Amino acid sequence: MAESQNNLRRTILDQSRSMLVDRGFDNISMRKIANAVGCSATSIYLYFKNKDALLHALIEEGFQKLYDKLTAIDFNGLNPLKRIELLCRGFIKFGVENAEYYEIMFQLHPKHMERYPVEKFRKARRNIDLIMVEIQDGHRMGMFNIPDAKVVANVVLATLHGGVSLLNAGRVDSRVGHESFIETILASVLAGLKSTVHQPVRVE
Repeated sequence: MAESQNNLRRTILDQSRSMLVDRGFDNISMRKIANAVGCSATSIYLYFKNKDALLHALIEEGFQKLYDKLTAIDFNGLNPLKRIELLCRGFIKFGVENAEYYEIMFQLHPKHMERYPVEKFRKARRNIDLIMVEIQDGHRMGMFNIPDAKVVANVVLATLHGGVSLLNAGRVDSRVGHESFIETILASVLAGLKSTVHQPVRVE
């Protein structure tokens, strides 16, 4: 019985994820989701009190999947700059390979939705904190000169997000290869971090 309930909840989430991306939050209802799943609307309400709760569950699930992916990276023996590179690669790879989740996590903005719970937001923020911690370590080691790692980590996220969004929307210039596009984004992020270290002027 428990397995059957888990399977139904999983089916509801998967079907809702696709419908949200295809139709938008304001154009679906719990009844429409139930019809697509093949169950009664009452059954959905057993798992989610309303459409907002369903969306929040998908957002939370997406950020947990991203966190699991990033924390599974092997950092053994690597310096902070290389760790940041791998985190950035992991973020881009997740965003491209999980386009539906990514859109719901970062781009779906319903006009009327309950505020995302603070405790869930804190969990989502762990992903950017992974990059922030590496920037802080690099600063302590003298690799970067970045006193405010939080701001820079968010700028890194903004850069990565722009790239993933263009890739997923098919808006990258057709003359630019996707691999080259991704590598240039990564090179730009890393170069920006390294450039914060003051280079002494050489006197001839």
